[in-house]
Amino acid sequence: MIRKPAALGPGATLGIIAPASPAHDLDHLAEGIKVIEELGFRVSLSPNVLNYNKYLAGTENERLGDFHKMFLDPAIDGIICLRGGYGSMKLLPDINYSIVRRNPKIFVGYSDITALQLALWKKTGLVTFSGPMLTPDLGNKPSDFTLKHFYSVVTNLRPLGAIPCAPGVKTTVLVPGCSRGRLLGGNLTMVAAALGTPYEIDTRGAILFLEDVDEQPYRVDRMLQQLRLAGKFNRAAGVVFGDFVNCEAKDKNNSLTLLEVIEAAVAGLHMPCFLGLSVGHGEHKATLPLGVRAEINADECRLKIIEAATTAAIKK
Repeated sequence: MIRKPAALGPGATLGIIAPASPAHDLDHLAEGIKVIEELGFRVSLSPNVLNYNKYLAGTENERLGDFHKMFLDPAIDGIICLRGGYGSMKLLPDINYSIVRRNPKIFVGYSDITALQLALWKKTGLVTFSGPMLTPDLGNKPSDFTLKHFYSVVTNLRPLGAIPCAPGVKTTVLVPGCSRGRLLGGNLTMVAAALGTPYEIDTRGAILFLEDVDEQPYRVDRMLQQLRLAGKFNRAAGVVFGDFVNCEAKDKNNSLTLLEVIEAAVAGLHMPCFLGLSVGHGEHKATLPLGVRAEINADECRLKIIEAATTAAIKK
């Protein structure tokens, strides 16, 4: 059963949680809060959001407690993650998924947060959103493209239509064609890491979306081949590659390029694929609803959302 959260209306309250790594810059946190408030929303920080446990934002119990609290609290209308990094996957076995099923809310993040999004889709059918987080994005001079698209997505009751291209982005047709399916995926590292677990992505009939950051081409190659060997490509309806930031080799004489790696991974597949969606770790971020039906037109390097991602807006 698919569960759609309520769209955010003026004055809605966004809860901030840190399920992965801690904040490194409190000035960015303050700026991020200011940006959210300027969009017309209120902000509520979870009790342990500023905790620090080496490379984790607190203990598992603290991070899990904040996650549950924000879904349970009726005063919280939507949830945005502080940042990614590492740690989300450690929470998955102990999440009380019935809490999420009973209290569907807008849930926004990307990168390491993909682990939570995969689990929430698998266990609850919740439509979540790959979009900007607090300290790395909203608190660090977000582009107008990022802000406008984020706001339009979380407040929209209708299908979003075509996802816009950010300024200066180069697109590449990998396999021509058109198809439809549910949009699923996220960060390549986390999608690959979830294989063989109860939270493994099911790509049958889906449009698979992938992005990543700071991975050498051979590492991207390995993860894409892992997905291919697991049958995740040949069961999909299409593949869209988003931003792959800092994923070219420094020693270009002894490495394939990122494009060569991606082209090899989708070679021989009979489904539409393209590279160049502005989603992920790039400067300009479109916000994508994960779990709704979408249409890929690889000939035009276009992804179109054809199903509404939210229900009636919350009135304050």
